[in-house]
Amino acid sequence: MRITIPSRIGFGTAPLGNMYRAIPDDEALATVDAAWQSGIRYFDAAPLYGAGLAELRLGEALAAHPRDQYVLGTKVGRLILDEHESTAERDLGEKGGLFEYGLPNKIVYDYTEEGTLRSIEASLKRLRTDRLDYVWIHDPAVDFHGDNWRAVFEEAMSGAAKALTRLRDEGVIKGWGLGVNRVEPCELALERADPDGFLIAGRYTLLDHEAALRKLLPACETRNLGIVVGGPYNSGLLAGGTHFEYQLAPQAMIDRVARIKEVCARFGVDIRAAALQFSLAHPAVAGIIPGASLPSRIVENHALIAAPIPAAFWEQLKSAQLIAAHAPTPDEVTPVL
Repeated sequence: MRITIPSRIGFGTAPLGNMYRAIPDDEALATVDAAWQSGIRYFDAAPLYGAGLAELRLGEALAAHPRDQYVLGTKVGRLILDEHESTAERDLGEKGGLFEYGLPNKIVYDYTEEGTLRSIEASLKRLRTDRLDYVWIHDPAVDFHGDNWRAVFEEAMSGAAKALTRLRDEGVIKGWGLGVNRVEPCELALERADPDGFLIAGRYTLLDHEAALRKLLPACETRNLGIVVGGPYNSGLLAGGTHFEYQLAPQAMIDRVARIKEVCARFGVDIRAAALQFSLAHPAVAGIIPGASLPSRIVENHALIAAPIPAAFWEQLKSAQLIAAHAPTPDEVTPVL
């Protein structure tokens, strides 16, 4: 598999960018330390997360560890400028004020070759490192660019993808792909370029997976590409939260979660364990990166991944049409420990 994640669980750093709420620096650093102590060795960042705040905090937290002991990924497609803007009024497409508690630095889109190299250089400084392992082209998709998304995607393929392919072929990075919340750009990228895998947030989860199962995951499995599943809790709705797709969850999704919880109660299964283990069960999935903003969440996630779930539970979800009938489930694959 061209994209691999140590221990198949990594750490998504969007919460470190003050997503939804302002997190104290000491709490953010303690959470990264808890991830390290738990054995996590893949850390995923992005300039978008708090306008560089997540990368700054991650760089500080990892500075004490030897660089060859962890795998590091970040994203390109946005540049963080020195000038400031209103964080509440940023244009984040469908995602609204997702990082209104982040730094006030202005964020601009740039998917060109030059912009990609500038973005990587700036990320290296914020992350206090001399190299990246994986680089994802961030959000060239409809949820951020609306009707113009295909033009943005074309720029990303002719600019960022070209630059990242060269860096990979030169051995500067280990691999690249798209980091998106949609399946369609990934399918198009397979036709236009030679990515090593994809980071897809919220699109291969207990709640939302059928689109990915139709074409993308089988294609990745055939080509030996790795899928990294971001947002396995669907912005928190599968972990007791109120958000889905980074916004307040619609009633239809709240009702669907309630139905899944009914099955969970029948079998004594924690819905969070079901969510994590479902996402990991597909053979094309290289790993998952649930975000966390509290050290206790790290410990919980590891316990949930190892929690026993009976095969009958998955069979019931399929018979109730709560997950796709052809979706791989943990009872059909080697358990993840």
